[in-house]
Amino acid sequence: MKLAIVLSTQAAKFEAVAFKGDFVGNVARIAGWGYEGVELAIRDPGLVDGDELLGIVSGHGLEVPAIGTGQAWGEEGLSYTDPDPAVRQAAIGRTVAHVPFAARTGAAVIIGLLRGIAKPGVSPAQAMDWLVGALQECCAEAQPYGVRLALEPINRYETTLINDVAQGLDLVERVRAENMGLLLDTFHMNIEEPVIEDSIRAADDRIFHFHVADSNRWYPGAGHLDFQSILDALYATGYGGYVSGEFMPRPDAETSAARSIDYLRGLQSP
Repeated sequence: MKLAIVLSTQAAKFEAVAFKGDFVGNVARIAGWGYEGVELAIRDPGLVDGDELLGIVSGHGLEVPAIGTGQAWGEEGLSYTDPDPAVRQAAIGRTVAHVPFAARTGAAVIIGLLRGIAKPGVSPAQAMDWLVGALQECCAEAQPYGVRLALEPINRYETTLINDVAQGLDLVERVRAENMGLLLDTFHMNIEEPVIEDSIRAADDRIFHFHVADSNRWYPGAGHLDFQSILDALYATGYGGYVSGEFMPRPDAETSAARSIDYLRGLQSP
């Protein structure tokens, strides 16, 4: 089992990121706990030095399995489904801007809340058409670089678009791009999926990345999810990627990160 944890390169409002600020110190701490990767949350790749980031990360023997884009929505309001075409195009442009760094690191580009919501005055069908079109454009730009996009089904309380795995797979089918897949997150799955393991099996080889948080969005082991069963189902699909922690920094970032990796390492893994 290859384990990573989310690390923001900049300050952010999103609470379910344990580590923000002090990038150099945080990378050193994450490596010290035994993680093999860091999932980098990058709001705008134009505001960071990719060479510097990669030098720090690789200097500690870590990989970058995925790049999170959600801060473009949370901090700037960019989305593929905004009524304003300029905002939609800016969201597409921001996604494409992540591709060169993703290609260098082998990272998937995560599409979380950058997909947006169906805002007042916009029908769900129209929002979905905009979403499909945006993803097709982004996938076409990323494909020559060998970069994959992973859309995350997110629970109904945070977005009106793509809440569960079945909807995610329907979207992947509409986009019709080999580099389009899903990121599954156990916190959201616990809300939306009748049986988490069945949904993992249904997603199969379209699982491009995997997030873990317990039922309360704390670190794995702090709630009631059966992670042994969940991970058994995941690896039975042939999944060979990272399991990445995205959870609340409770009781604090350091404790949650240390307890998460201790708990996950204690499970039986293939």
